[in-house]
Amino acid sequence: MWHQTHNQVKNLQQEKKIFNLRIYFAMALVGICLAVLIIRYGYLQLYQHQHFQTISESNRIRLQSIPPARGNIYDRNGILLAHNYPIFSITVNKAQYPKINNLINNLQPILNLSAEDIGQVQKRFKDARKTDQVTIKFHLTDEDIARFSEVKYQFPDVEIATQMTRIYPYDDLFAHLIGYVGRINDKELKVIDKDKYAGTNLIGKIGIEKFYEQLLHGQKGHESVEVNVHGTVLKHLEHQPAIRGNDLYLSLDFHLQKFASEQLAQKRGAIIALDPRNGEVLAMVSSPSFNPNLFVTGISHKDYNNLNENLDQPLYNRALQGTYPPASTIKPMAGLGGIHYGYIDWNTKIFDPGYFQIPSDSHKFRDWKKSGHGIVDLHKAITQSSDTYFYILSYQMGIDNMYKWMTQFGFGEKTGIDLPYESSGLYPSPEWKMRTRGTKWLMGETISVSIGQGAFTATPLQLALSTAIVANSGKHITPHLLKESKGSTPYPIHHDTDGKILFNGTPNDWVKMHHAMIDVIQSGTGQGIKSGLQYQIAGKTGTAQVKSIAQGKHYNEALLSERHYDHALFIGFAPADNPQIVLAIILENGRSGSAAAKVARPIFDYWLKESMNRTGFVGDFLFKLGHLT
Repeated sequence: MWHQTHNQVKNLQQEKKIFNLRIYFAMALVGICLAVLIIRYGYLQLYQHQHFQTISESNRIRLQSIPPARGNIYDRNGILLAHNYPIFSITVNKAQYPKINNLINNLQPILNLSAEDIGQVQKRFKDARKTDQVTIKFHLTDEDIARFSEVKYQFPDVEIATQMTRIYPYDDLFAHLIGYVGRINDKELKVIDKDKYAGTNLIGKIGIEKFYEQLLHGQKGHESVEVNVHGTVLKHLEHQPAIRGNDLYLSLDFHLQKFASEQLAQKRGAIIALDPRNGEVLAMVSSPSFNPNLFVTGISHKDYNNLNENLDQPLYNRALQGTYPPASTIKPMAGLGGIHYGYIDWNTKIFDPGYFQIPSDSHKFRDWKKSGHGIVDLHKAITQSSDTYFYILSYQMGIDNMYKWMTQFGFGEKTGIDLPYESSGLYPSPEWKMRTRGTKWLMGETISVSIGQGAFTATPLQLALSTAIVANSGKHITPHLLKESKGSTPYPIHHDTDGKILFNGTPNDWVKMHHAMIDVIQSGTGQGIKSGLQYQIAGKTGTAQVKSIAQGKHYNEALLSERHYDHALFIGFAPADNPQIVLAIILENGRSGSAAAKVARPIFDYWLKESMNRTGFVGDFLFKLGHLT
C-alpha cells in the first residue's frame, strides 16, 4: 500500500516536471517568435520603410497620361483645313471592366445604342490597351447627358468625358490630300511607341495626317492623381502639361482647290496644279471624293459600304494613285529625246500617210488621223499630234534609249511627294517584261509606248512633274505640300531643285519646244481654248485609248459603253514665257484631249488673275485684268 502511494506521488512529480518543461519550451518558443517578429519589424521600419511606402503610394496614387492636342493644318494663306473640336463622350477604363458586355447591355437603353454601335464598342474595347479609356458613345446630345446623369450612381466607374476629336470643315474638298485620322488599330499598335501614344486613341491614316504624323501628334504630358479603392480620382497632384503638335502650313491654295474642283463637276478625273519654280502643289483634286469626317470616330458599315461599292470609287486618289496611259501628252518629252540622241532635229521631215509599218511586217500602226498629216517635222508633229512621226522616231531610237531618256522626266518612279501610298506608274522595258511576263520584248511594243500607250502608264502627278521639267527647260523639282511647320518640334524644310536633265541639245531646243506647245493652243489640237486668250499657254492634249481595237477595225464610240470611251488628258503651263503654274488634267472616259483642255483654260485664267491681284504683275506678256472678268 505504501509502495503504491509512493509510486503515485513520484509519477505526479514527474508529470509536473514534464509539464513545466513544456511550459518553459512553449514560452521560449513564443519568446523566440516574438523576438523574430520584433527584429523583422525593426528591419522593415529601419531598412525597408521607403520600399513599402512606395508600394503603398502606388496603390493610392496613379500616374495618368495627358494626350497632346494635335496640330492644326492650314493652306498657304492661313485658312484652317483641319483642327480639333471638343465633344462629350461616355468612357470607361478598360482595366476596371475586363468584361464589357454586361456594362454595354445596361447602358444600351439609356444611350440608345444600336446593334452596330454595340459592335463598334466591342471592337474598340478589343483593340484598346489594358489601361486605355474606351469610348462607349461619342458626340453625346443634351438628352444623352441628361438620361445618363440620372442613373450615374449605378455606374461609378463610367464617366462623361470631354474629348478632342478631329474635324475637317470643308468635308470632301481636301479629303485625298489632308486625309483623316482614325482609331489606332492592332497593326499600328505593333509599330508605334506605346509610351508616346499613351492616352491617345487617334492616328493619321492617309494623306498629310499620316505622312506628318510625328509632327502633328505632339508630346504627351502626365499628372499624378490620388484615387480610392475603387479607382475614383479624389485629388489631382503633380501636373506636367502635354505639348501640342506642330501646326502645318501647306502650299495648297484653298480658293484654287475649290475652283478646280468645281471645273470637274463630280466627273471622274483628277487635276494637279504645280508651281514649276519650286515644286509647290497649288491644288490636287481627285473626283469624286468623300467626307473624311465619317472616319474619325469610326465609320458605320452602311456608310463604308456605300463608299467602297461605289463604281466611281470615291476613296481612290486618282491624282496620286491613278495610273493611266499618258497618250500624246508625252510627245514633247519624246521629241526632245530624239534631239538628244541625234536621230532628229527641228528640220527632220517624214511623210505621214496615216500609218506606219515595221519593215517585213504587215501590221499597220495607225495614226489617229486616218488620212495622215502629210509632210511633218517635229513642230508640226507636236501641234497636230502626229502619231506616225513618233512611230518612226521610236523605231529608230529603240526602247533602251527611250527608257533612259523618259525616266529622267520621272516616269516609272515615284515623284517623292510628301504623301503616302503614291503609285510609281510604269515605263516598260525589255527587262521588266522578261521579269514579269517571262517573254521577250517586241518592236511593236516600242511603237505603242512611243505615243503613251501599251504598257506605259503614268499618274497625273507624274504628268505634272514632267511638264514642269519641260517648262523649266530641263530643271528638276520635287513636288511637295509642306510649306512651313510651326511648333515645338523643329523641322527644316528643304526641297531639291538643283537637278537638271542630261540633254545634248541646246537651250534653244527647249524654247522651240515651248513654241510648238504654244501653237498646240493657237492652231493645233488645243485651239478650242484660245478664244479671248490674252496670255500664252503652252500645252499638249492627249486621248488615251481604253478599249483595244482589232487590226483593220476603226474606233466607233457609238458601239461602246460610257466607261469604254477614251480618256481625255491635257498638260500645260502658263504664262509660256514665265511659267507660274503647271496643270495636268485627266477626265476618265472624257472622249478627247480637247475636253480636258477646256477644263484647263478657266483654271489658268483664275490663277493668273489671282496672281495679278496678289503681285500686281504676272510676267513679260500682254495681260489685262479686264480681259478675264
